Amino acid sequence: MRAKARIKSVVSHIGLVLLSVVWLFPIFWVIIASFRKEKGSYTSYFFPKAYTLDNYRRLLFETEQFHFAKWFGNTLLVAIFSCLISTIFVLSVSFCMSRLRFRMRKPFMNMAMILGMFPGFMSMIAVYYILKGLGITQSLLALVMVYSGASGAGFFVAKGFFDTISKSMEEAASLEGATRLQIFTKIILPLSKPIAVTTILTSFMGPWVDYIFASVIMGDNYDKYTVAIGLAKMLEREFISEYYTQFAAGCVLVSIPISILFMALQRYYVEGITSGASKG
Repeated sequence: MRAKARIKSVVSHIGLVLLSVVWLFPIFWVIIASFRKEKGSYTSYFFPKAYTLDNYRRLLFETEQFHFAKWFGNTLLVAIFSCLISTIFVLSVSFCMSRLRFRMRKPFMNMAMILGMFPGFMSMIAVYYILKGLGITQSLLALVMVYSGASGAGFFVAKGFFDTISKSMEEAASLEGATRLQIFTKIILPLSKPIAVTTILTSFMGPWVDYIFASVIMGDNYDKYTVAIGLAKMLEREFISEYYTQFAAGCVLVSIPISILFMALQRYYVEGITSGASKG
């Protein structure tokens, strides 16, 4: 039995190592390409013959063709506000669906589930003309509204987490005179750190990496582009040979805010899992 267990452990570790190589290889390749001194989108060798920081310098400070720093700021602004609004919407709707009982609750949940089966870009044209009728197309406000407006419909995962929390503490708090808002903020949220962290991360990453909605809404408003649109521009036929290494540098810089946010929130996620397991 020990021999079989060791064999399974060795095979599992080998599989994990192979998978990690497959997952990390593209990231490693993009990083070294961002420091490559040779231009062009294709080289017959893997490791660059010379390394330079000039790709990052040109990307951030040369604005004759691409305004990456401005686009980075636009995306960060949209992602922060969309994350805040979406997180509030998702957690609030999830709490209501989990704890409250009211008429049309089940039909609403069924409707949200059916709508969630269709990709969001199917409504892209309708959303664009609604924003055009409001006169706010090609603006960062429009992007925030698009990313956060329907976020509350994606409440199922958070609701499932709230359903696992015992109602005894809420009942005790109600007997002490606590309101629904106090129960939500003082009891439910502190016990829901893992799902709150997950909601924050997904709400931030959505606007940060989206290309479809941003490209349709912004159109030709160059100053309001996001990094996804700007990086895609660098891969167009007339720019790819000259700007490919800068595109790789942009990919590395784009990953930094998400990595920082993940590392900052990871502690709360682990704390929530640990406290939940101890209470269970």
